[in-house]
Amino acid sequence: MSRLVFPRRQFLPAGLLVAGLVVAFVVTPRLRDGVAIAVAVVIAAASVAVLVMPNVRQAHPVIARALLTLVALDATLLLTFFLSATTDFNLAVGAAMSIVLLGLSFLTGASGQISLGNSAFMGVGALVVAMWADHHATTPIVVTILIAVACGAAVGLLLGLPATRLRGPYLAGMTLAFVVAFPALDNLFSSWTGGDAGLELPTPVTSPHWLAGYFSANTSSFTLGTIWMTDMTVIITAVAFFLMANLFASRAGRAMRLIRDNDVAAELVGVSLPRARVLAFIVSAAYAALGGALWTLINNSVSPPTYTLALSITILSLMVIGGIGTIPGAIFGGVIYAYSTNVITWFTSHVGIGSQSNLASQMPGIVFGALLILTMLFAPRGLTGALHRLREWRRDR
Repeated sequence: MSRLVFPRRQFLPAGLLVAGLVVAFVVTPRLRDGVAIAVAVVIAAASVAVLVMPNVRQAHPVIARALLTLVALDATLLLTFFLSATTDFNLAVGAAMSIVLLGLSFLTGASGQISLGNSAFMGVGALVVAMWADHHATTPIVVTILIAVACGAAVGLLLGLPATRLRGPYLAGMTLAFVVAFPALDNLFSSWTGGDAGLELPTPVTSPHWLAGYFSANTSSFTLGTIWMTDMTVIITAVAFFLMANLFASRAGRAMRLIRDNDVAAELVGVSLPRARVLAFIVSAAYAALGGALWTLINNSVSPPTYTLALSITILSLMVIGGIGTIPGAIFGGVIYAYSTNVITWFTSHVGIGSQSNLASQMPGIVFGALLILTMLFAPRGLTGALHRLREWRRDR
């Protein structure tokens, strides 16, 4: 008599499904909440069940990436409904920053080009969203964001064309000049950009009516708006990461890594160096503009003095800490940036450093500098590389 064999690797989705359904209908006070959570758990469990099937990732890599993105998105969206408004706000800020880090990681990690101008690219996207919303308030948010991304990509094209003839410190110097000149350009068109005072959105991002039905009647509109803005940011971030994952694995991504390792060999196999380098700049600038556009929507305003050289150095440091040229590294960097302010504030208050003192204002730079030094000493490949080494060590054991 034959026995029914249950694959061991299917224990994970089965356990996830059972635990999720128990939590959905036991912990939640209302049936509608339980049904919503149960649907999310079923989607996640079904995606995990497909992912753990043999040879799925090898035979259908795009589908595997899509399912992995769906699982992460599903879990994050579910989590936002249980977090506080402040935590959701930090999560949205971190998600937007992770998009910027991902674009720079592609530029530096894949094509080997160094850029110090990503904060200025962020400023371009942030200003375009505010200016467009100021004159065309009825335009859908998605269209406004796409316009900002297109403007950022156009600026990346303008800087990418001369970048084809520059290498190393000369390329970094060109992008440094752009980020230093960005405030002057902003003041030059102050009638449009608002100058140092910046711009505010004519109307804040509001949540749809159906979202209020999942909360009590006394829930503030600020909390509902924060959750909605966080969910929208997380969805856009998931789409951006999915597209970048496919770009990393595509023929263009492999060509750029070959250029990074040996540009002479890349030319010998028919890779166009100028085209690949310009494409890397365009993608990096577009992702930075997308992150800046989301920042404007999250904060309901834009302040051009925010997008300075200090922010560019912070972005570069976070990319190194997370792991250059890796997708998880961008997530690590975004999470560190999102919650670093709360940690630094807690630390300064317990140590006795005045919040208005000069040392407190310089504390973020000190913390990121210390993290960068520790990373270079103990994890040269960033947190992603350290976790990879730990996994290899455990496998060898």
